[in-house]
Amino acid sequence: MVKSQSSILIRCSVPDVFGFVVTDFAQNYPRWSPEVQKLTPLSSGPLVVGWTARQVRIDQGRRTEADFKVIELEPDRRVCFKGIKDPFVIHYIFEPQLDCTRLTFSFELARLSFAMRPFEKLIRIAVKDGTDRVVRDLKTLAERELGHKKTD
Repeated sequence: MVKSQSSILIRCSVPDVFGFVVTDFAQNYPRWSPEVQKLTPLSSGPLVVGWTARQVRIDQGRRTEADFKVIELEPDRRVCFKGIKDPFVIHYIFEPQLDCTRLTFSFELARLSFAMRPFEKLIRIAVKDGTDRVVRDLKTLAERELGHKKTD
């Protein structure tokens, strides 16, 4: 199993950050995760448990396509996605801290294919770098677009 978690303080309210991530997911996800070359919702309407989408990603030069679904959604608290055929789970957790939001992002890969096992250490490093980048990019985008001042 490969697992990583990163957290950051965003100077915006929980409802604003949750809306940016969840309500506007189809529009914003490729922006904070630039490896996503294409995102195609397979379900209509807003994110709800059971909502599905297909993503095409280019990670370290490798193109992958994966379908995923929302498996958990608590307004202003969390959203969780799970790969339909691929063994990954992604969590976004939103916690209030005064007038800010503590955003925690985690990625879990349940198993590596046999061919990828020799590269497990490199994969762990890449996953950690990825979770760190996701929260930094989300912070930058949310604070800039939601009109709140940036922090260091």
